[in-house]
Amino acid sequence: MAWVVGAGAFLGLLAIVLGVVTIRTGWILPTARRHVTRPELHGFGAMLTGTPVVVQSLFYFRLLPSVSWEVRFFGGNALLLAGLLLIILSQLLPLGRSREQTDPAGV
Repeated sequence: MAWVVGAGAFLGLLAIVLGVVTIRTGWILPTARRHVTRPELHGFGAMLTGTPVVVQSLFYFRLLPSVSWEVRFFGGNALLLAGLLLIILSQLLPLGRSREQTDPAGV
């Protein structure tokens, strides 16, 4: 059972790292580039999606003091759903255009 939790923790850390990279540089995995219109939202969503997985594994390995199962369950689900909502919004919202992109001549 520990290897399953460890694999989940690794994937959660990978999601957090990819979220940080997306926020800092704007780089997105090639499979998602065509769909994402707002990279910052996508990065924050990836970070929020990976966080509950890592926190749950820290509770499992007793690296954090345990809290009630309700807090772990509802808190983890709230973070996960908020992250998924941000990822969905990053793909559905129209392109964010700055003033320089829409009016380059400054007219």
